[in-house]
Order: sequence, then structure tokens, then C-alpha cells
Amino acid sequence: MKLKDKVAIVTGAGSGIGAETARRMAREGAKVYCADIRAEAAEKTAKEIGGDAKSLELDVTSSSAIAAAVERISREAGRIDILVNNAGITIVGSIMDLSEEQWDRELDINLKSIFLMSRAVWPQMAGQGGGVILNTASIAGITAIPADAAYCASKAGVVMLTKCMAVDGARSGIRVNCVCPGFIDTPMIHGYFNDQPDPAAARDYAVRLHPLGRLGRPDDIADAFVHLATDDAKWVTGTAHVVDGGLLAGLPG
Repeated sequence: MKLKDKVAIVTGAGSGIGAETARRMAREGAKVYCADIRAEAAEKTAKEIGGDAKSLELDVTSSSAIAAAVERISREAGRIDILVNNAGITIVGSIMDLSEEQWDRELDINLKSIFLMSRAVWPQMAGQGGGVILNTASIAGITAIPADAAYCASKAGVVMLTKCMAVDGARSGIRVNCVCPGFIDTPMIHGYFNDQPDPAAARDYAVRLHPLGRLGRPDDIADAFVHLATDDAKWVTGTAHVVDGGLLAGLPG
């Protein structure tokens, strides 16, 4: 087990990529704190994992809630080895469609939360000699998607924040990387499709964008996160690791 005795926090662990990442890390031996703003969803994931897994109701946009959660985990577990900043939303719309409130909400949840969570765990990681911070970015942080301005802007911010934190954390032994998924078959992408004029056509189009011929699955991304968290990636930091079924490589034949 490559994460034996490690302590991990996974945000957005109530479903999708977060839930699968929590499960995979637990299978590799980590003690996982499953954090989600939806308490019942977090508890469901933790119960499915069993063992040492614990649930945590957490609003990742609240610095006071984050501080209390990190203090609790440090007290209970004695250390924090891995933070997976996965909580996120998508609100469909161009800049002319989005309200200021929608813009702020998307950037608060997708980007500012990474700043708040990482800042909170940083002293613990630095004091114990290092740690790993992993962020969920997106291909939308690398290439534009029509009518998805706030999401694309937030994920582009995640990519650059990842690089900045990697440079700043290197001397303290803190590695920071992000994963850039393509279209992943999760509740969030279902909502994205449902917000399109023709949801079925939108899904079919998304599938066709991927040369490997399918939408991604949560385990495709969880596998990448687990790899980056282990010593197999001990000399990897500051990367935006694309896991997209070939989407950014070029149009399928």
C-alpha cells in the first residue's frame, strides 16, 4: 500500500471524482477525511470506505470553518500528509449571461477555496517536513469552452496557483500539482449537459471530442491523484497533469 499511514483530506468527497479519490487513497492505506458541504454525502462516502475514514461537513469558502477543521484533524491525526482540493461547481454562461453573484460564487468555490485550504494546512505540512497538495483543475483551464467563462477562468487560475504554490513550497518539502480532467461522467457534468439547449446532443458532442471514444470516469482522475500523492511522483511538482482521453491532443479521426 503506497499511502500507508498517510493522512489525507479530500474536499468535494461526497460524490464524483472526490468520492472515488477518497476511496482509492483509502485502499492504498491512507486515513482519509471526506469533506463536503453536504454532510450526508460526506458521511456516505466515509461509511462506504469504512476503517479509519471520517466525514467532515465543510464549507470550503469559509476561512473560519476551514481553520476549525484543520485544527481538528491535526489534533486527532497528528499530521496532514495530503490535501486534495477537489470541491467545485460549474455555472454555464458567457460574461454577458453571468451575474456578478454567479461569477463570485464560481471563483470562490473553484479557486479561492484552494488558497484558503492550502494556506490552512501549510504550517502543519511545513512543520512535519513536507506534504502533498493536489488540485482539481480542468482542460477548461488550458483551452476555452464556449459559454463557460467563469469556470474556465477559475480553472486557469487553479493551474497558475498550483505552479506558484509548488515554487513556494519546494524548500519546505511541499509538492503541489494539479490534474486537468476532460469531460468526466459525474453529477456535475450531468448538470452541465442539462443546462444546454439540447442535453443529449451536448453529451454526444462531448463524447466525440475525446479520441479514446468515451467520457472519463471518476477512477481515471482518482488514479492520477493517487499516483501524484505517492513517492512514485516524489520529483514531480508544479505540473498540470492532463487526463482527458486525448481531447487536447487533437480532433478524433
